[in-house]
Amino acid sequence: MTTNEANSTHPHAITEMCEASKEVYASALRSGRIPRDDVAAAPCLMDFALLHPDPDDAFWLRPVPPAAALAKRLHTIENDIQVNRRLSVQLSDAFEPFMAISAQSPAPTYAITVLEGTNRINSAIDLALADTKFEVLTIQPGGGRSENDLKAAVPRGKALNGRGGSIRTLYQHTVRHSQGTLAYAEMMADGQVEIRTLEELVDRMLIFDRKVAFVPAQDDRQIALELRHPGLVEYLANVFEHFWRRATPLIEPVAYDPTPEGISGVQRSIAKLLVEGYVDEAIARRLGMNVRTCRAHIAKLAAALGSGSRAQLGFLIARSNILDN
Repeated sequence: MTTNEANSTHPHAITEMCEASKEVYASALRSGRIPRDDVAAAPCLMDFALLHPDPDDAFWLRPVPPAAALAKRLHTIENDIQVNRRLSVQLSDAFEPFMAISAQSPAPTYAITVLEGTNRINSAIDLALADTKFEVLTIQPGGGRSENDLKAAVPRGKALNGRGGSIRTLYQHTVRHSQGTLAYAEMMADGQVEIRTLEELVDRMLIFDRKVAFVPAQDDRQIALELRHPGLVEYLANVFEHFWRRATPLIEPVAYDPTPEGISGVQRSIAKLLVEGYVDEAIARRLGMNVRTCRAHIAKLAAALGSGSRAQLGFLIARSNILDN
């Protein structure tokens, strides 16, 4: 287990031992052993292999000497360093034959790079994040992200915070009902991480240190553009700032304008898009909800306005005052 690992029920790295684990481990070292029941508040000690069962009595746990535990972990890190050094030499050797050719060719431009496939897109994003020192700006439209995506984001975010960098993320209002997103926000609450929400957003966008940006090139997100043109990246950063100023912090309630009784702010937003001619699927996508939820809101809107058909609903929305605010 590396210093970055932590268990899912008691999450922290071994380099950030909780107070309970410090006290229990210190007590075990002083006494030479400790009852199992006394370790209930610090299960991480077993996960970090700092305690092990007493071979003579299952009731007790014995501490691993700190010098031995430290040496084991340092050995793992040193092995990783050696592996990466060998890899760097192999990479240099692999690319060396092409350096002379490249030196005689016109210098290519990397203002816009097309990335095809999820693996290549994610690899390029990971490299950009690893080079980031100050700031990450992200727009994540749609509903709550998957649990796996959010779990993977936590160590990356904490690593950036550890370098002094900050993260600002824009979601849509619908993530306020996503337990995964709320849990992610809680885990990142002690870092330089801010989350705000808006009802509608542009497509996904990531900007690193205002030097490189990533945007999707097609709807299925299998092709993305890596943008390094300073003017273009700055323009996208300004777009982000425009949305950010209008957005509501996740920790604050969303303040909808007053609506007629029986019609919610979300339903009024749906009504506006219906009048503009959007179909259910497009409305759901723009508001970051699934189509079933969108249609449930449309049904409630129709009931509130007394509509018996989709065509009549559009007429009643136009005649009502729900879009006047």
